[in-house]
Amino acid sequence: MADLFAETENPVETLPARKLAAKVAALYVAPFDHFETRPVEELRLGFDGIDGDFHAGATRRSGGREPWYPRGTEMRNERQLSIVAADELAIVAERMSLKEIKPEWIGANLLIEGVQQLSMLPSGTLLFFKGGVTIKVDAQNGPCRIAGRSVAEHAGTADHEAGALAFPKAAKRLRGLVAWVEKPGTIVAGEEISVRVPEQWIYRA
Repeated sequence: MADLFAETENPVETLPARKLAAKVAALYVAPFDHFETRPVEELRLGFDGIDGDFHAGATRRSGGREPWYPRGTEMRNERQLSIVAADELAIVAERMSLKEIKPEWIGANLLIEGVQQLSMLPSGTLLFFKGGVTIKVDAQNGPCRIAGRSVAEHAGTADHEAGALAFPKAAKRLRGLVAWVEKPGTIVAGEEISVRVPEQWIYRA
């Protein structure tokens, strides 16, 4: 048993849990039949996510992100909410030689400000909203061609297919996060958020 915990040349580094302060910059909701969103003043959240939103539901159907299941397998919906940051979207826009990328073009529900490198927050991070809602981060939101095509169409690029292909590379680790509702309630624009980042373990190669 001692060998399992023996010192190694490249040990695992433990980063302690920490708290960050953030704020809701804008809120968005998607119609039931399309992933693109539109601005709203509040989000009413239940355990199924945003009432009536395209990504609402306690479960969802698996797709290309879950190759370990046959496509269309019913599974838990950990993608109820999409969270992005303006500074990261600005970097993606610059990489694609665009003036801007609006959150609603890529189906975002929350635009959050005050957290550097938002997309790098680890799984299990908790967002405590001042009004009482709690959201739990599942993972980074992997950029895809569908969102890329939406960006290209809204930005008016000459070649929509080229834009669709460029977005996944430009937005890698900058596409924000997907999360689910742990404690329901209502979120309003301008609301303060306390972000609890869990303890992390990093292997230093």
